[in-house]
Amino acid sequence: VQLQASGGGLVQAGGSLRLSCTVSGLTFRNYHMAWFRQAPGEEGELIAMIRRPSGATDYSDSVKGRFSISRDNAKKTVHLQMNNLKPEDTAIYYCNVFSLDYDYWGQGTLVTVSS
Repeated sequence: VQLQASGGGLVQAGGSLRLSCTVSGLTFRNYHMAWFRQAPGEEGELIAMIRRPSGATDYSDSVKGRFSISRDNAKKTVHLQMNNLKPEDTAIYYCNVFSLDYDYWGQGTLVTVSS
């Protein structure tokens, strides 16, 4: 199983980025998807989740109203649209695919928001 995350980079506060994570090696539609992030010196934080098969989403309070998670089962890809970015959003972002029995992680993509 491989998860390839992309889309990170440097952006000014108030800007937007779109992260993508493409999954191979499993039946994508059978798994829930999530995005985590970890800022330097801090614990990891679950920020967004999208469930299967309903597509129901959940967000942490820190990103609710600014970030949006979506999935494309045909392309085996999950996206995280991040708007109105703040300096405190600076972190490494990781995609996660999981079920009751399995749990897989991508390599992370760095997002840096300058003030």
